[in-house]
Amino acid sequence: MVSAQRSFQGVLPITTFQRLGEVLAGTDGTAQFELDFGRDEFGTAYLDVRVQVPLTLICQRTLEPFVLPTTVESRLGLIKSEREESALPPGCEPLLVAEDGRLNLADVIEDELLLALPLIPVNPDSTLPDEVVGPGPEEELPSEDRSDNPFAVLRELKKQ
Repeated sequence: MVSAQRSFQGVLPITTFQRLGEVLAGTDGTAQFELDFGRDEFGTAYLDVRVQVPLTLICQRTLEPFVLPTTVESRLGLIKSEREESALPPGCEPLLVAEDGRLNLADVIEDELLLALPLIPVNPDSTLPDEVVGPGPEEELPSEDRSDNPFAVLRELKKQ
């Protein structure tokens, strides 16, 4: 594939990715992918991965499901041993290839999607409920109900 500079494009249902499905709130939708094999100017074999997919996650702020449009673009350096990792150019992540040189491309796509998941998913359109936030600054108690200086009591004690 590398020597022939092969490219693949396609669509996979999210249900194809078993490990990814375990961390999602829903497995509706499809992943559109483009994979390009080749060699860079240093002779390093690589695989360019581009994936676009809508992922259904649970918002950790509201605990409601939401859809996060996710795009992955990465270059993976194909290596046969861990010693080759240090020779990869900057911006190229290592991908350890089996001795027979075979890759399961669906697994590669799934790995990249798992790495792209946010650590704490939060819906950017969500807001906290009023019970959690409490009163806003304009809703605070009037100033005459609170003391001006919290250290005024200490000042009085010091005078004694």
